[in-house]
Amino acid sequence: MGFFDKIKAGLARTKQNMTNRLNSTIASFTGENEEFYEELEELLIMSDVGAEASMEAVDELRDVVRARGLRGGAELREALAEILTNMLGENEGLKLETKPSIILMVGVNGVGKTTTIGKLAMALGNEGKKVLLAAGDTFRAAAAEQLSVWAQRAGADFVRHEEGSDPAAVVFDSISAAKARGADVIIVDTAGRLHNKSNLMNELNKISRVIDRELPYADRETLLVLDATTGQNGLLQAEEFKKSAGLTGIVLTKLDGTAKGGIVFAITSKLGVPVKYVGVGEQADDLIPFEPKDFAEELLS
Repeated sequence: MGFFDKIKAGLARTKQNMTNRLNSTIASFTGENEEFYEELEELLIMSDVGAEASMEAVDELRDVVRARGLRGGAELREALAEILTNMLGENEGLKLETKPSIILMVGVNGVGKTTTIGKLAMALGNEGKKVLLAAGDTFRAAAAEQLSVWAQRAGADFVRHEEGSDPAAVVFDSISAAKARGADVIIVDTAGRLHNKSNLMNELNKISRVIDRELPYADRETLLVLDATTGQNGLLQAEEFKKSAGLTGIVLTKLDGTAKGGIVFAITSKLGVPVKYVGVGEQADDLIPFEPKDFAEELLS
């Protein structure tokens, strides 16, 4: 099953929430009609696109309608899909050209971070990369155990310390091990305590300093794992982590379990951080690279 089929299945609940009203709204369009624009904006907000992003999309659509003289529903749908695609920007994938490169995975507990790391390790392994997993979440014994299982599945190396030890020390030892073993990519799990706790952010800063010192020229990705079902609360998490962790991308999990998949637009427009992967199921291959155009077109299909 390719991206289009998986994203189609993953967006089923979001579409169920908005498609009937969307079809009815677009069918009612007969040119300049302020009621139409208000209805469309409300529909986008209900899908968790967010007030700011919804207003931006509708204002741009209004301009496009006037500039192109659009009249029919099909033309309108195509124009809206184009606008939403542009809002999502481009997904250029992960930059992992140095050896080793490093991926720092951040996010609060319960979003599927450890599972996402395992799936990503398998995907990179299937590309021929030698992966090392670092159990930087030393505050939950279960996190290290779960990561160990994924390391075995993915055929990845694994570094952990005792529960309660310094996460930055785990990262230091993982970098040393990666250099010695010729690993291509290090993926670091981090603690997932509440995003508004200053000690967690200080911990991430300490880890970053270790990476800066030990791998100063390495390619680094910092990916925030967000649960799509949390909606606008996920956006608040993203804002906090962007301040402290210097995010390079978002991984949106559980997209198949939410009726509010529009949160993707709110995140990208508000933060300017691209969504790089989406999770649309429980299987190892259900973490897929995000394709903005397919996502927007399927949402409106």
